[in-house]
Amino acid sequence: MKNAKSWKNKKVLITGVCGTIGSELVRQLSQTDVECIVGIDNSETELFFISEKYNSANNIDFFLCDLRDAKGLNRVMHGIDIVLHAAALKHVVLCEQSPRDAVSTNIQGMINIIDAAELNQVERFIFTSSDKAVNPTNVMGTTKLMGERLITAANVHRRDESGTIYASTRFGNVLGSRGSVIPIFKKQITSGGPVTLTDKSMTRFVMTVKEAVSLVIESVFIAKGGEVFVTKMPVIKILDLAEAMIEILSDNTKEIKIKNVGSKPGEKMYEELMNEEEVRRTIELKNFYAVLPAFKGIYNNIHHDYDEILSKNINQPYNSHSEKSILKEELKNYLTDNQII
Repeated sequence: MKNAKSWKNKKVLITGVCGTIGSELVRQLSQTDVECIVGIDNSETELFFISEKYNSANNIDFFLCDLRDAKGLNRVMHGIDIVLHAAALKHVVLCEQSPRDAVSTNIQGMINIIDAAELNQVERFIFTSSDKAVNPTNVMGTTKLMGERLITAANVHRRDESGTIYASTRFGNVLGSRGSVIPIFKKQITSGGPVTLTDKSMTRFVMTVKEAVSLVIESVFIAKGGEVFVTKMPVIKILDLAEAMIEILSDNTKEIKIKNVGSKPGEKMYEELMNEEEVRRTIELKNFYAVLPAFKGIYNNIHHDYDEILSKNINQPYNSHSEKSILKEELKNYLTDNQII
């Protein structure tokens, strides 16, 4: 793992520890020299199962805690060095139907956890955002954008260089995660079809959970403060994904039909990871684009100087519509090689 030595003797808090990203963060960080890992979630049953999985580890503890509970967050944050914030309400349609809950968890919850980090003098704080935060068309994306802005604003108010470094990471679909389309397609194919697509023309950024979490971990120690790290990701056509999965999973490919059912509320035809406004203040690194804050720190000047800068002159937005998608055969290899299906 890159920067493995930097984790030595660190006390790490992971929110949303029962989710796809949160649980993989625990797995990867448990292989480092961290002093301890504290994981929190509001799902009692899932928390019980992950606690059982790590019950032999004497430096990993899990607690019930909700982002809406400011006092609870303050208690579990005591003594923590690094916060990896992966908890959120993430399903687009459910957030559309229950916007108040999305705001309470994703925005007010963010305020609560930032306040707790500041009170406990945390060293570094990384927020896992989403492509849906870019030019948002739905409630979930809007709350994720506000989360990014709250993180940037928290960093702007750092009193000195010893204050908490806040930054965000932004990436697209994690293939095989509980919120991805992979389990849905797989169930439809094994049931004989049809495979339902919202629109055959849709394109998406994708990566594996292992890749996504590795890059979140990498961003922790290269962050200077206030930036949004945009992960470089391959692009696929959703139709290619459906056809690739049918060809891999079914012996009777001609019998499995693909049905277009129309887009869902708030759903985009393509994904955006960096918009036109952000391009002018973006630096290209090896594995990321670093979108720098739109305004400078109030109390100190932050220097965003990174190793391995590839370019400071980005000339186009980063979206799945303008990026070349991988071929279907490449996608099939990607799915099988990474044991996604």
